Amino acid sequence: MLSVVMLATPGAIPMAWGAPLLGGLELAGPYMFLLAAGISTVVGWGILRQNRWARRAGVVIASIGVATLLPSFSGAVLELRIAGLILPAMGVIVRVLIIFYLFHAPSREFGGLPRIH
Repeated sequence: MLSVVMLATPGAIPMAWGAPLLGGLELAGPYMFLLAAGISTVVGWGILRQNRWARRAGVVIASIGVATLLPSFSGAVLELRIAGLILPAMGVIVRVLIIFYLFHAPSREFGGLPRIH
């Protein structure tokens, strides 16, 4: 939704708002927002449909998210910035929980869950 507003009215929303979501790719403009939203939608729909490729893609995307948050997390630890530590730490925790859930046996086999048709 944000990318549509950015494409319709250039300059209305600063590109810096996407920094936490895109990890530096916000410099590519609103098209990167649109691409990220499209990929997230396809992977999310695939996970709802219980496709194995979507589970693997979700693990890869979450792993990339952890890798991109580690420099800011470790920098905040080294500089003893408690306020700057909270947001990256929460991001790492959420992504690790997503990876754990997607590697969990029931979600790996998609057994016992009703399939959405």
